[in-house]
Amino acid sequence: MLLFWECLIGVVLFTLIVVPMTLRDPIASIGDYPPAIREKCEALGLVAHREKRFSKADMVRKGIAIIFFVVLFALLLRHVNGITAFLPAFLTAYTIWLVIAWYDALVLDCLWFCHTKGVRIPGTEDMKEYKDYGFHIRQSCIGTLLGLPACLAAALVVTML
Repeated sequence: MLLFWECLIGVVLFTLIVVPMTLRDPIASIGDYPPAIREKCEALGLVAHREKRFSKADMVRKGIAIIFFVVLFALLLRHVNGITAFLPAFLTAYTIWLVIAWYDALVLDCLWFCHTKGVRIPGTEDMKEYKDYGFHIRQSCIGTLLGLPACLAAALVVTML
């Protein structure tokens, strides 16, 4: 039952971070948009051309978020769940990660993002790529893989606490 509540709190916190940020300034999250929308924004002069999908600032922001989650997972697993061993720590952390990642893909991306006018960038509103469900599912698969080293690190920290 504890795992259920941790997953629920995780998706609520994730939503409270992602939704307001995206609604406030969709261009700030342009690296998370489908490629055709990013390219159209470049053509319209709304964003500078990038050789890479994410800017250095994006990578720093995402790196800090991963470090934050590693520390949060480790503290949660050790002090709330009482886990001291590596494998249970990893499996619990990765379960929470997967729930949040697939909630992000299915609920926030495929349901909310694909159907919300507030996330549309001026000049790109009519693009069919806003409803590119495959893009969001592929990105979630990448996210599940990125969770492996983060959750392994969290489990390692648990064993060191």
